[in-house]
Amino acid sequence: MSKQMSHLDNIPSTPGKFKMDKSPYIHNRLRWHSSLAKLTFWSFMFLGLILIFFFRSPSSNPLPQDPSRRSLRTYNWGGPAWEKRVRSSARIRSRNGISVLVTGAAGFVGTHVSAALKRRGDGVLGLDNFNDYYDPSLKRARQALLERSGVFIVEGDINDSALLRKLFEVVAFTHVMHLAAQAGVRYAMENPGSYVHSNIAGFVNLLEVCKSANPQPAIVWASSSSVYGLNTKVPFSERDRTDQPASLYAATKKAGEEIAHTYNHIYGLSLTGLRFFTVYGPWGRPDMAYFFFTRDILKGKSISIFEAANHGTVARDFTYIDDIVKGCLAALDTAEKSTGSGGKKKGPAQLRVFNLGNTSPVPVSDLVSILERLLKVNAKRNIMKLPRNGDVQFTHANISLAQRELGYKPSTDLQTGLKKFVRWYLSYYSGGKKAAG
Repeated sequence: MSKQMSHLDNIPSTPGKFKMDKSPYIHNRLRWHSSLAKLTFWSFMFLGLILIFFFRSPSSNPLPQDPSRRSLRTYNWGGPAWEKRVRSSARIRSRNGISVLVTGAAGFVGTHVSAALKRRGDGVLGLDNFNDYYDPSLKRARQALLERSGVFIVEGDINDSALLRKLFEVVAFTHVMHLAAQAGVRYAMENPGSYVHSNIAGFVNLLEVCKSANPQPAIVWASSSSVYGLNTKVPFSERDRTDQPASLYAATKKAGEEIAHTYNHIYGLSLTGLRFFTVYGPWGRPDMAYFFFTRDILKGKSISIFEAANHGTVARDFTYIDDIVKGCLAALDTAEKSTGSGGKKKGPAQLRVFNLGNTSPVPVSDLVSILERLLKVNAKRNIMKLPRNGDVQFTHANISLAQRELGYKPSTDLQTGLKKFVRWYLSYYSGGKKAAG
């Protein structure tokens, strides 16, 4: 404003030539009146702008316009009734139970993990922002499912420090199951900022709150098989290099693992990272191939099946959701306590990373064949070259470490798992009551 005013002061108040009066008294008086008039004018302008801003600004913060921050909103939380629901949901009901904050609780894995924890008597509180990366109505249906089992999901964003601090004030969580993230490999090319916002900034914000909590919780969080990137050694082992990400999504998950190391080293947080391998099953994500293949086959649409160079097979280590849940619960149960207090490290703390896969990679073309048999519909296949969009040719998990340390042993083959998924899908989208994307 001051620059603008100094610029305007150089412009004469009336156009055309201006003849200077030779009398210094009159000259000074004119300058004084001119300055007073301008000062009065700009004071009214400034006051007017303040009034306009005051009356037009909403009572709460507006939704951010930056698409990279599309999930951050202002939510209504707090108050005695809200705190009562939080405490009730997080109350431990078994003798050796734990109290767990599950972020991303309305997500695919989050819903199944929350339900499993609740069934065995643990205290569970969910947190989810219900963003629209995929159909929010599916997340709302999962929320209703958890509500019926006694799990309350707080609507909020992991970047909201005040909300997270409040949750830890109301409940002394023993564990955090951090599953909230911006998922998907291909979407990163459309909206890269959302991955940085959720997977990096959001994770750091959560860790900041956890390191200051007293007592500090033990944290189990979802990394991804995508961190193996362009690695060609199979099966993928936790000891393999992970410095060649093939997508921004993979890069943010790799960054998360390095960030976890930092907070473990400095603040004594107990951290366990889980590298999930292509999770599928009932209540799954609509952006996953098995899900939209099912939708498009039933609609009679052609489906794109990728092949690598020289007609190479594209395969995935498909892992059924129940097996993933067992691995998640085992990671929580074997997590050691954090060693810090009030943000200060008292001693070395546990830091682990595990592969959770099925160890049986299946070509994507075989996945389609299984779906054809289950749906009793022939797919219209469109064979295409694997695009350079972050997808890799194959994934294959070495799970020997998880077997040894967690007792992890997947037991569901793809045929069995897809049969359960198709049964759920047909039931959920039956009768045209819900549009399948």
